Amino acid sequence: MKMDATSSGDQSKERQTPNGHKNIANFFFELGMLKKTPRSGFQFLGSGRQSVAAHSFRVAMIGYTLSHLAEYPDCFRVVCLCLFHDVPEARTGDLNYVNKHYVQVDEKGAMQDLARSLPFGADIEALWEEYRQGESTAAKLAHDADQLDLILELKEQQDLGNSYAARWIHFALKRLQTQIGRDLAAQILETDSSSWWFEGNDHWWERHHVP
Repeated sequence: MKMDATSSGDQSKERQTPNGHKNIANFFFELGMLKKTPRSGFQFLGSGRQSVAAHSFRVAMIGYTLSHLAEYPDCFRVVCLCLFHDVPEARTGDLNYVNKHYVQVDEKGAMQDLARSLPFGADIEALWEEYRQGESTAAKLAHDADQLDLILELKEQQDLGNSYAARWIHFALKRLQTQIGRDLAAQILETDSSSWWFEGNDHWWERHHVP
């Protein structure tokens, strides 16, 4: 396929740009580590498992929902806080509440090192710091989204017979900061974790006889 001189020159210039988009590619690979990083609390719960990436995805969806239910005007900000809240764990791993009692991890340093390599690094560092401070309305909604994802996981394990899950839920409920978060948590605990696909769909499971 023949290319005109302008097109060829533009592509050549892009390839010769110092560092090109290598740091962006590295960022994408780093995010991939979150798919391989387990949420370590399940080791103590004794059942269930979840990656940091899977957790962050549902936290973002919950955050989007919370912002609408709370009529917060900037749902995009809440979603961004949710998406970036655990990004440093690609470098530090996930430390649960028991771990953190003995180990101090430099998440701030991890985020600073990551941000330094990206043209938009200051933006994501500021989002992460806002979440960490937990003072803005957006941050409070994002924090509740984080806890609601945990409560959903714990409710599922409780429904499957893990008696310890109820004790964990007790403390997760205390960490909720907004009324809409508390309202949704109450509904979650009243809802069977399988009802979204099983309840009212008996016809899916009935055997159809061929005439």
